[in-house]
Amino acid sequence: MEKARLAVIGGTGVYKMEEITIVKAVKIQTPFGDPSDRIMVGKFGDGENIAFLPRHGRGHRLLPTEVPSKANIWALKSLGVEHIIGISAVGSLKEEIHPGDIVIPDQVIDRTKSRPNSYFGNGIVGHVAFAEPFCPDLRKILIDNIRSMDYKFHDKATYVCMEGPLFSTKAESHLHRSWGASLIGMTLLPEAKMAREAEICYATIALPTDYDCWLETEEAVSVDMVLETSKKNIAKVKNIIKQVIYKIPVERKCICPNAAQHAIMTDPAVIPKKEFKKLELFYGKYVKV
Repeated sequence: MEKARLAVIGGTGVYKMEEITIVKAVKIQTPFGDPSDRIMVGKFGDGENIAFLPRHGRGHRLLPTEVPSKANIWALKSLGVEHIIGISAVGSLKEEIHPGDIVIPDQVIDRTKSRPNSYFGNGIVGHVAFAEPFCPDLRKILIDNIRSMDYKFHDKATYVCMEGPLFSTKAESHLHRSWGASLIGMTLLPEAKMAREAEICYATIALPTDYDCWLETEEAVSVDMVLETSKKNIAKVKNIIKQVIYKIPVERKCICPNAAQHAIMTDPAVIPKKEFKKLELFYGKYVKV
């Protein structure tokens, strides 16, 4: 099976780069069902492999709530992925963050309610620290490279992840702004949580497409608005990926590689073997059942 240390989760357009040669489309069966789609493994020039996964499936078939994050992250981990860059369209909650800007969030607020948000459960109790939801080292690589480009970007932001699929009400939008949040979106979670539990470095490139519905002088968000701005952002994302792929370290010195080392609280003697087998890819190095 083709291996890759870096993966990008986002729209299909991201991996349609002239410099990327697709080596293989990998279909992976996971203990948590099928991933969003086949994982495209490509090679950038003579460099390392890079994996691409369309979060909503090719043709955009999956609602944010329907994205199988458990399967997606497990599948990428099985390919040897150690770093994930998530690409997501968002609404801006601050006037200074304009549609078309690039944002590298540093915090997240979870407002989802209908999504499995942990690998733990079913007889296995575990708790992983999530105070800093994004890998600091991967964020720094992204920020340093974007800073050298001629893009307007923001290196700090709190991302509110809502359930969807409807956009916010005005009351919700103003509530999120009152919390000091900067962005509103539907796809960051539980993706980032699953990545941390799987001990994968994760950071996101957020691409504002609109001002949600709080700014009275602007047109309320619509699908057409999101799609139009997203198309313009694809070129920026491609350029960032081209720069970053060579900067991914071989040795990880961040908190992520051992994030779950002391997470499992359940006595191994009572852990259901069938359930643990699903997680052995992640935690077999720590617990023997």
